[in-house]
Amino acid sequence: MKLGAVIGRVTLSATAAGLEGARWLIVSPFTRAHYQRGTETPAGLSKDPSLIVYDALGGGIGQTIGYIEGREAAQPFDKSPPIDAINAALVDEIFYNPFNP
Repeated sequence: MKLGAVIGRVTLSATAAGLEGARWLIVSPFTRAHYQRGTETPAGLSKDPSLIVYDALGGGIGQTIGYIEGREAAQPFDKSPPIDAINAALVDEIFYNPFNP
């Protein structure tokens, strides 16, 4: 599972069968810099490409979510839909404590 910030929503004019009415989020993935900054400064957008995530949990703009990419994203469905990423968690807080031996 990876973490990212919801930066927008997507509205589709056409969709695959079985995904009608689905919610789609635009997510900016977190990088190591996001964790190192903590709450001192706003996280901002990642330099990594944003991605579109299927959402059944109700994630909103500005919220941190946990998402899963790849084949595992289609596992919750009876019939595998053509999706690449799914929202798996709504994140309330992040505690970052790097290991320094």
